[in-house]
Amino acid sequence: MAARTGDEMSGPALLVAGLAVTGSPLTASWLLAGLTVSAAAGGPLLGVLLDRARRPGRLLACCLLGYAGGLLLVLYGLGRVPDAALIGVAVVAGLLGPALTGGWTAQLPRVAGPERLSRATALDSMSYNVAGLAGPAVVGLVASAGGGGATVLVCAGLLVAALPAAWSLPPVRSRPAAPAAVPADPGSPTAADAHPAAHGSPAVGTHPAAPRSPTAANAHPAAPGSPAEGGAAGRGRAVRAELVEGFAVIWRNAPLRRATAGSAISCCGLAMLVVSAPVLGAELTGESGHGALLLAVTAASGLAANAAIAAWGRVRRWDRVLAWGTAVLGAGMALAAGAGAFGAGAFWAAVVAAAVAGAGEGPQLTALFSVRHREAPARLRSQVFTTGASLKITSFAIGSALAGPLAAYSASSALVAGAALQAAAVVVLMAGRRDKGSPTEAPR
Repeated sequence: MAARTGDEMSGPALLVAGLAVTGSPLTASWLLAGLTVSAAAGGPLLGVLLDRARRPGRLLACCLLGYAGGLLLVLYGLGRVPDAALIGVAVVAGLLGPALTGGWTAQLPRVAGPERLSRATALDSMSYNVAGLAGPAVVGLVASAGGGGATVLVCAGLLVAALPAAWSLPPVRSRPAAPAAVPADPGSPTAADAHPAAHGSPAVGTHPAAPRSPTAANAHPAAPGSPAEGGAAGRGRAVRAELVEGFAVIWRNAPLRRATAGSAISCCGLAMLVVSAPVLGAELTGESGHGALLLAVTAASGLAANAAIAAWGRVRRWDRVLAWGTAVLGAGMALAAGAGAFGAGAFWAAVVAAAVAGAGEGPQLTALFSVRHREAPARLRSQVFTTGASLKITSFAIGSALAGPLAAYSASSALVAGAALQAAAVVVLMAGRRDKGSPTEAPR
């Protein structure tokens, strides 16, 4: 929870600190862009390293420390070194960003077990909602009390506070073997099941797998540091091979491909809501601060929806929840655009719209994680999660850049564009769907 809150604080904190020290909105926005745009490059490689690590928790701890150190280095350099150098530091720190999101979530099956995975996934999604609610609020409070620089210090403190939890994550007892071949028809109901189940055991009811003899096991990259790898060159080749394999798994597995592409498009649209909320608040009430209230309502509604899912715990078709959650999120954004058309005095309608959007966004995230846990091979799970997280982070950065000019014209235009992106995401999530999602409680 500390790491998630620190992650949610990092962008706003860097933005506030950059603006407070330099007085330049351009510098502040470029620092934020640098922190987010590099995630697409860092996520896949971090995933491979986490999948290969005997103690992935310790690698996560190093990522937390590196991310916090990068933020502190930017803070120290503000006003002392050229802005371009600080933006470069932010870009390097941003490479570690996916470890703070997908890297943590990918470790969930190791601590929750298959029986509790569905409930644990809903609770994990709730932590994103809580952090999304608390992070910007803490930045605002700390900036008011101690200035922009203090926000970065508090953010780094929260990241460091998560180090013991990361360091103590259980080791990987044995790395799951890779399947002998990738199914030729990934869209078929058996294609996803041909991979190992989310908790690392072979799935039941799949077509026969190749015998896992010692010879077959040795055909895949050996564990890091083993003689079979042929030193650093061998390890480099193995990492490159697993990068390719991870992308191939996402591409060839139809549910994973739909979930990854659809969630990235949806995240681009979600950025439209985040950017336009302050503008909508100003249009309806004359105070841009009311836009933060709309985002808080969205986060709280998502938290409540995920709490209901965690309490119920019997969701069986996560693919369908993912598509419907995205559709509800889009409906909320369309309602918010309509509230903007009513003008002053219609803030209550914007609050209702924000609640509707949150009711879709919360279950959407839980469903996305559940699909990834269900479909990702255990030996590549971290790469699937961090690659997905990096694509979403980068997509959000692109959406934010596109939303600025639209919101400057009117909040409603940005919200309509965001709703259209959600509709496009629903089309992607539903396109060619022959499998209806496997029950989360079925035997694996």
